[in-house]
Amino acid sequence: MRYVTFERDGRRSWGVVLDDRVLDLPALAARVGRGPLPDDLLGFVQAGDEAASTARAVIEASRSRLLEVGVPLAAVRLLAPIPRPPKNVICIGLNYEDHAAEGGHPRPEAPVYFTKAANNVIGPEAPVVADHRVTQKLDWEVELAVVVGRGGRFIPAERALDHVFGYTVLNDISARDLQRGRGQWFLGKSLATGCPIGPWIVDKEEVPDPHALEIALRVNGVTKQHANTRLMIFSVGYIIQDLSAVFPLEPGDIIATGTPAGVGFARKPPEFLQPGDLVEAEIERIGVLRNPVVAPSE
Repeated sequence: MRYVTFERDGRRSWGVVLDDRVLDLPALAARVGRGPLPDDLLGFVQAGDEAASTARAVIEASRSRLLEVGVPLAAVRLLAPIPRPPKNVICIGLNYEDHAAEGGHPRPEAPVYFTKAANNVIGPEAPVVADHRVTQKLDWEVELAVVVGRGGRFIPAERALDHVFGYTVLNDISARDLQRGRGQWFLGKSLATGCPIGPWIVDKEEVPDPHALEIALRVNGVTKQHANTRLMIFSVGYIIQDLSAVFPLEPGDIIATGTPAGVGFARKPPEFLQPGDLVEAEIERIGVLRNPVVAPSE
């Protein structure tokens, strides 16, 4: 199932995409008397099994009437699936050995964590602002992102995937002059518009193994990154176990699992994003996250 947050005719809602049509699940649940469902996708993730059961019933009741009750995907504007996560986006750095090496780092013996400010999340097709007042070295990083479905502490790695709601694509836009020149990972990773996520969340049933996915990023149609998530140093289960030992994970938390080699600052010569560029981050079984790069509107 592909879960989306969308806008249509000035109204925001959420639902699922079936056969390139969007089902507005809260509206359909009210129409068929099965509900209510939460007003947003984050609330749905947080609501747990009862809401999930209601959603499944609404979806099954609608499958035979998609043309009648569904809206064409092209007729809505997709937003980030969770436009405002409950806390900062949790990220792991250097989780692919080739990316660590291209930055001059040894293979890490333990995960390296940082966060991205929650209010810099944007959705598919939304512009990434190359703000010259802040950075001259705007870079890309395609990452598999995990959306937590069931929270908890001290979650063992072997049961960690039971706590996952689904997976999405995240582009960890980075200001390298802040991150590397000043040693400020949080600032360098938290630019306004610097966290594209989407185009949807694919539920975990459709991604039986998150460590067997092709992952790639293109700039203006040219492939810059291409790898497979099997090359992660620390698995999704290990990351969840590690984080939840320190603080409780909550439904709706987003965890970015690292990027492979091919980022701009490490290329020879270095390459950075410029206004007019189009960035496409793609992960097998999930989809393509596209974002144009624009200049500030000053």
